[in-house]
Amino acid sequence: MSRRTQSTALAALGIAVAAAGLTGCNGDSLDNWDPLASGTPKSKVDIFTGVGKLDVDGRSVNASCSGQSAKGAPVIVLMLGAGDGLGKMAALQKTLSKNNRVCSYDRLGEGASAQPDRPQDFASVGKTLTGVLERVAGDAPVVLAGHSLGGLIAARYVPDHHDKVKGLVLMDATPPTMGGDITRTIPASAPGPAGEMRAQNEAMLKGQNPEKLVITDGPVRPAGDIPVEVIKHGKPYLGALPQYGPRLEQAWSDGQRKWLALSSRSKLSTAASSGHYIYVDQPDVALKAIQRVATQVAGKNGG
Repeated sequence: MSRRTQSTALAALGIAVAAAGLTGCNGDSLDNWDPLASGTPKSKVDIFTGVGKLDVDGRSVNASCSGQSAKGAPVIVLMLGAGDGLGKMAALQKTLSKNNRVCSYDRLGEGASAQPDRPQDFASVGKTLTGVLERVAGDAPVVLAGHSLGGLIAARYVPDHHDKVKGLVLMDATPPTMGGDITRTIPASAPGPAGEMRAQNEAMLKGQNPEKLVITDGPVRPAGDIPVEVIKHGKPYLGALPQYGPRLEQAWSDGQRKWLALSSRSKLSTAASSGHYIYVDQPDVALKAIQRVATQVAGKNGG
């Protein structure tokens, strides 16, 4: 297994080693496409445009918003994977913002946001997300579109907040039972790249990551009947891991299907030509899924 392939596999499983060696994941710099000057929102609800710093519970959160919302239309909030800054989804945000209000943000410990001052769990990252939504969306409904770890965080958040979050798109989201999937698939005695992957993932799950986020397995809780689209990768790159790769691929695929329990209106699809970064490898697939969910939410809200 090459070092580049192993780095990609680790990133897919939630390991954020600065995203080194990932193909096509550099993203466009926000400076290349955002024609408006950066600004720092000051009010409790500030529908701003550009890149600015939000004060969320006394912590500085770097955020970007673009586009305009029609009446009843949702604000789309993009949730980045581990180790990814705003630039990674800049191209997707730019395209979506032609017809939608779209925002993204660096979670604490990522990008240009403040560092967390203590270990985090899903409740604490969810509290930050709530603060961000209050600032960038106000009273408007929200669609969350999350990739990898961002998808896992979004999926854990929505069941308790589907009064606000009215739609969800998961792009190769980290499975809800990733920790158990890895330890069941790769024994502790495994040598070489497989053993390294298991050890690095165990460290990541215990909070040894930029966000200091302790990632625990758990059941998928329902989020009502909101529209949910789950997209999984089609290129079996995890299969490149010697001996254990095919089983990891199967566990990942099974994990994507588990997310269907989020809603009675969940849909699973495969980005056939894509690796883990679906919105880079097949941007039209990600774009259309997000637009479909946003359209359904707008229709329900009279937009």
